[in-house]
Formats: sequence, structure tokens, C-alpha cells
Amino acid sequence: MVKIGVLGLQGAVREHVRSVEACGAEAVVVKKPEQLQEIDGLIIPGGESTTMRRLMDKYGFMEPLKQFAVQGKPMFGTCAGLIILAKRIVGYEEPHLGLMDVTVERNSFGRQRESFEAELSIAGIADDFVGVFIRAPHIVEVGEDVEILAKHEDRIVAARQGQFLGCSFHPELTDDHRMTQYFVNMVRESKA
Repeated sequence: MVKIGVLGLQGAVREHVRSVEACGAEAVVVKKPEQLQEIDGLIIPGGESTTMRRLMDKYGFMEPLKQFAVQGKPMFGTCAGLIILAKRIVGYEEPHLGLMDVTVERNSFGRQRESFEAELSIAGIADDFVGVFIRAPHIVEVGEDVEILAKHEDRIVAARQGQFLGCSFHPELTDDHRMTQYFVNMVRESKA
């Protein structure tokens, strides 16, 4: 059985754990950098990217997360997690982890009260997936080896680059586990 960590500093941690378990994988809430050694893949949940970065710095996660990526282990960033993974953030000098070759824009779908749901067609996953968008970012640009998986109103909202998966929405907030299942399968393939 694969072990999938959910970075447990802030955000929708419990919901991701539930989704991972629904896909038949073991979920581990990661609160200490050394726990990264025990897992096969990692989900960086939604939340508030600036707060999450502060906590990552405070608890010494930055280098261990980069090492985790160097080992080729899959990482999935949802909403704020996508911002954490991105190489470039519109309006910011420096990225957070800077691992995935995408440029993201924060809060590009408006504020909290403008949250919405939209039916998405996600390549290789589902053509009727309901995405929950809450203060969501979107991907402005992708590098040449990044596969665009979904768009909403011409904005890129899901993409994959090798071991990295990112989406603007919150797949963990519904009972549709197909996006999580896709990541679990990525982790299984990488472990095999």
C-alpha cells in the first residue's frame, strides 16, 4: 500500500486525508520534516499560501521538501498548494518551492464571497468533474513539458509536469475522488 502524506500545517488537511483513504491508500498527516522520509507522495493542501510559507519556514520544511522532489516523489498542490509548487508567482520576486514550471496568479477568481463551483473537463480524469473554487489562483503560463489538464473560461486550472500535479480548485471538498485517485495512481506508478 502506498503512503501519501498531507502537509498538515494549515488548510483542508482532514478532507484530503478522507479523500486519500477513499482511494485505498494510507494517509499520513505530515507535521515534521522527518516524516517526509516515510511517505511515497505528498499533497500540499489549499489554505493561505503566505501563512503556509511562514509555517514551512518556521518548522524547517523548505529544504526537506526540495529534497523530496529531487528524489522524484510525486507532489500534488491544490489551490494554495499550487502557488507553493509554482516556479513563478505574478507580482512576487521569489517563488516558494519553485518546483513546477508554471506561472500562477493568486486570487484570480476573486475573493472568498465570490467562491463558486464549475463543471470541468479534466484530461485523463473526468469530463464531468465539479471543481470548487475558493479564492482560487490560476495558471497564467506553463513551461513546454507541462501538460494542461483543464481550463475554466480559458484559464488553466489543472496541469501536470512529470511528478508534479497542480490544480486551482479543491478536489477534496466533494465526494468525487477521481482527481485524488489520479494522484494516488501517479504515486503507485512512481513507487513501482
